[in-house]
Amino acid sequence: MLYEAMLLFGVVFITSWLFDTLTQSRHALTLRHTRQVLLFVVLGVYFVYFWTHGGQTLAMKTWRIKLIAPGRQGVPLPRAVARYLFAWLWFLPALVISFALHLSGWASVLLVVANMALWALAITLHPDRQFLHDRFSGTRMIEFTPPPILKKPKKK
Repeated sequence: MLYEAMLLFGVVFITSWLFDTLTQSRHALTLRHTRQVLLFVVLGVYFVYFWTHGGQTLAMKTWRIKLIAPGRQGVPLPRAVARYLFAWLWFLPALVISFALHLSGWASVLLVVANMALWALAITLHPDRQFLHDRFSGTRMIEFTPPPILKKPKKK
């Protein structure tokens, strides 16, 4: 997740820069909800595109893991979109509770961390140790080693 976050920093930065340039925003809170929706959509496009075109984001290629939909060739678009939406359950319940209880600072951060820890611990409930968002969307993560690239013999 950390490596993926490092790569996504660039996507979020460029998107925010374009948004600020096009809207002439001079403050981060200007059009805040519009910015949040835009970033949600851009991140969704990033993940869904890579999952439906080869099953791997750039970080997943590095770590040699792949997303598949068992019994299917590739990951269908509806399943990739469902996985993206369900993956927000890593954070969303804690954010909603934090907003409802008007929490701020460390209390809010601890609530999000606790939510993430519980979500991660849920893999112990699955025999194949799959995350809940994979179970809900009908996808699964597998270890994937790409086939070796064969070199052409040199001509003499």
